[in-house]
Amino acid sequence: MDRMDGDRVDEGQRATGRRAVLGAAVLGAGGAVLGLPGAARAAGAGKAGPGGRGLKSLPVPTIIGHRGASGYRPEHTFGSYELALDLGADIVEAGDLVPTRDGHLVCRHEPEIGGTTDVASHPEFAGRRTTKVLDGVSTTGWFTEDFTLAELKTLRAVERIPANRPHNTLYDGRFEIPTFEEVLKWQDEQTRKRGRQVWIYPETKHPTYFRKLGLGLEERVAKLLRKHGKDGRNAPVILQSFEPTSIQRLNRLVDNPLVVLLSSANSRPYDFVDSGDPRTVADLVTPKGLREIAGYAQGIGPTLDLVIPKKADGTLAEPSTLVADAHKVGLILHPYTMRNENPFLPAEYRKGGAPDAYGDAFAAFATYFATGIDGVFTDNADTGLLARADFLAR
Repeated sequence: MDRMDGDRVDEGQRATGRRAVLGAAVLGAGGAVLGLPGAARAAGAGKAGPGGRGLKSLPVPTIIGHRGASGYRPEHTFGSYELALDLGADIVEAGDLVPTRDGHLVCRHEPEIGGTTDVASHPEFAGRRTTKVLDGVSTTGWFTEDFTLAELKTLRAVERIPANRPHNTLYDGRFEIPTFEEVLKWQDEQTRKRGRQVWIYPETKHPTYFRKLGLGLEERVAKLLRKHGKDGRNAPVILQSFEPTSIQRLNRLVDNPLVVLLSSANSRPYDFVDSGDPRTVADLVTPKGLREIAGYAQGIGPTLDLVIPKKADGTLAEPSTLVADAHKVGLILHPYTMRNENPFLPAEYRKGGAPDAYGDAFAAFATYFATGIDGVFTDNADTGLLARADFLAR
């Protein structure tokens, strides 16, 4: 999540009818339900309905542990994932999926792993450091596709943003890189251990880039989901991607709930750039664009700025119509990413200027919940759950 975290539309048409019916079945959400005002809708859906299945079984607003509990542990590690569950997250984003040289899927925020592992301290891998063009951006470092899984398993995770989370560096070197198959087995183990269904929310990262390398992601994801019996419409696995064509491809391979991620309004999904599609995210969030997405997906994952834009001074402006427009066509919204630290909050919710200090995250959560969003990705699931309880008690 967070498109780099600087923080053929026609391919999906054949499955439009099937996915539209699936969306209605999974969400049980016609316009009469999803069109409720934000506060009323959230208050009415704060608890999962009796006997609900699939997405319908999740509390609203749903609290999604972004890369686990990455506010407290290095992201995309089992330490982070399990802590997110301990804190009460409804879903764990496990994980951002990138391939190894020998075709395994592993969980890393990006294929470049210099900032999230201790690879730089491994002299045996010094020669692997290189510069590549990743979605049009020149990027220097170490890339998962240049390592076998066995080699990656010799590395350990480190905190990605130590300036904001110096306390997380305590856990540098403790956790290895998980594979997606390990995550699927872990999901079952945690479900048995905790006596409740554990949900995960993996993302295909840079699918166009990897397909050109002969390392297509979607088929690998689908194969593993089928192997573990998690490729159905009510499976506790939501799939997401910033590239609409990746979601369209997944739509043809599996019946899982699908979500299109949306970055800033003026950005273009890289598959659009690659194919010459001139549309931007601004085009995708129009009523026409949202209707098209609803033909092959069940939801969108917009950046929070698409829900409530910011003014030039960093404070929040008036909410956009995105929530209402998406709900009208039956799409859920799981925007990203709420974090407790000052630099990640709207300006009016910051307290002081320290980059690792917490601002008034509770007030920020409440403001976003009031728009009627169906859930939110957060690095701090415990804060999100308390904020939800406050909001639903109003």
